[in-house]
Amino acid sequence: MNSSIDNTALAGLLPNRKARVLAVANQKGGVGKTTTAINLATALAAVQKKALIIDLDPQGNASTGLGLDQDVRAVNTYHVLMGEAPLEDAIQPTSIPGLDIVPSGMDLSAAEIEMIDIDRREYALRDAVRSAADGYDFVLIDCPPALGLLTVNALVAADSVLVPLQCEFFALEGISHLTRTIERIKSRFNPGLGIQGIVLTMYDKRNNLSDQVANDVRAYFGDTVYDTVIPRNVRVSEAPSHGRPVLIYDINCAGSQAYLHLASEIIHQERQLVTS
Repeated sequence: MNSSIDNTALAGLLPNRKARVLAVANQKGGVGKTTTAINLATALAAVQKKALIIDLDPQGNASTGLGLDQDVRAVNTYHVLMGEAPLEDAIQPTSIPGLDIVPSGMDLSAAEIEMIDIDRREYALRDAVRSAADGYDFVLIDCPPALGLLTVNALVAADSVLVPLQCEFFALEGISHLTRTIERIKSRFNPGLGIQGIVLTMYDKRNNLSDQVANDVRAYFGDTVYDTVIPRNVRVSEAPSHGRPVLIYDINCAGSQAYLHLASEIIHQERQLVTS
């Protein structure tokens, strides 16, 4: 995948069309999933792509990381999933031009139980997204770190799955569970679902294990793995505590530049899908 970036050129690459819906998923916690969703969406907005984040994690880290106070989350993903509010009513602007969010709320943790008796419960998010997402170029769904009904909803709603994968020893073992889940969702609910790409996160060039894991993942998944690698970077870790994406907190740090390159790869990838 091509990782070169030219923000001016990228702005016009993707033609106007239906929003591309990406589930950012990995059943393991602590892999940089929410960090990737926030900063990739910010990078896409930076190159004039209108982006929407749907915070489907009851912890609400994406909402907090974008500076949304609890008092503006009265209508959130819980109400959308339960059919109590359309997606449009839950969308909140962020401080970043071109980036909106559907926030999470504390009541979302009860959704998995409450949705059990709902007809077509696996399609709740897909139906909501289809009615409201056409004003965006990209919709990124930040999934919880578990393969429950919330994640199933994200996978049914998504065009494809973006997988953040931490450069650690059990990386391949963890992703094998996710790929099996994707295949089950594909066969039962969403025939077009596939893996958009795998992005290696928390890469430490001083650590031989990071190189070993990166090589193993590329050997197994080939071109599905993005050229861009997200480094372990203190500025990336600091940014959420300030309610900002790292691209706003420190545009020049290595983490910010990596997410800009990742946005470049994804936009080029989308252009190839459109023209193929």
